[in-house]
Amino acid sequence: MLKRILIVGYGSIGKRHLRIARDHFPNADIRVLRHKTVNELPKNSDGLFTNILDAVSFNPQIAIIANPATFHIQTAQTLAEAGVNLLIEKPISSSLSGVEHLIKTVEEKSLILLVGYNLRHLQSLQFFKEQLDKSIIGKVLSVRCEMGNYLPSWRPECNYRNVVSARKELGGGVLLELSHELDFLRWIFGDVEWIKSTLTQQSDLDIDVEDTVHLTLGFISKSVDNQLIASVNLDFIRHDHTRICTAIGENGTLQWNGVTDQVLLYEASSTKWNELGSFVSKRDNSYVSEWGNFLDCLSKKEAPLVTGTDGLKVLQIIEAARKSSKSGKKEFIIQT
Repeated sequence: MLKRILIVGYGSIGKRHLRIARDHFPNADIRVLRHKTVNELPKNSDGLFTNILDAVSFNPQIAIIANPATFHIQTAQTLAEAGVNLLIEKPISSSLSGVEHLIKTVEEKSLILLVGYNLRHLQSLQFFKEQLDKSIIGKVLSVRCEMGNYLPSWRPECNYRNVVSARKELGGGVLLELSHELDFLRWIFGDVEWIKSTLTQQSDLDIDVEDTVHLTLGFISKSVDNQLIASVNLDFIRHDHTRICTAIGENGTLQWNGVTDQVLLYEASSTKWNELGSFVSKRDNSYVSEWGNFLDCLSKKEAPLVTGTDGLKVLQIIEAARKSSKSGKKEFIIQT
């Protein structure tokens, strides 16, 4: 039973984790670390810190790192050195600097580090992966993936110019914000060998980050056959909110729709799409499942579904994508 929990950051995701923590542990001492000095105690919390050293002195058993990505590693490293287990919101950081050192510290101290790519905990996406693992469409020949959402409509209660997604200094931009797609593509189809990319700002949105990303990924071949290629399109400019992954196979096509939580199958012998699975998912469900995985790992000392190394590998893809967009060339991924 956890008695002391630290939530780092009090934005929308920090508030979500605080609420879930309180639901799981109604009698725990849950405190928040944030950089702003405020008089009001955060809802569902028992205390507030504005200094990392005071937070360390609290001696938390776990910490949820939900501050902007540019501060993840600095905060997480300090807590890991103090022996605190970590759930770090995605992405694990905004750059590669310090990530491997953090992972090494966690390993040396036998801590749990889970990276918050919560889409892996969606029943619909898990079902999609299970069907592909069963070769329901035979060998996968090509993958198409797209995610788009209009940034000003994403969190209508906020001025979009001020949210982390819109600000470079806080780790914003499409590539980091929508890196869920890079994580689950690795999870389902394997490690990425190379990437060719274009990062651009296509809209008139008042932001200093890319709002549109076009990627071509080449996965490490599992055989001598042709390499599996995926095209990935991510953006902040699309008004018709879309999140779809389509796998084209020898015996048909399988599609996951992350907006409707459906999995559709188009068999080679068919003339229409058929619903293979439909799931009802509330907004908190995947986060609650993520917490369940984190807590299981703490008690059993097992590796989480999304490890620190998984977070690192996504960042390596992102770094290669940035280089490719600047050079106009294919960039190979450093394999760890």
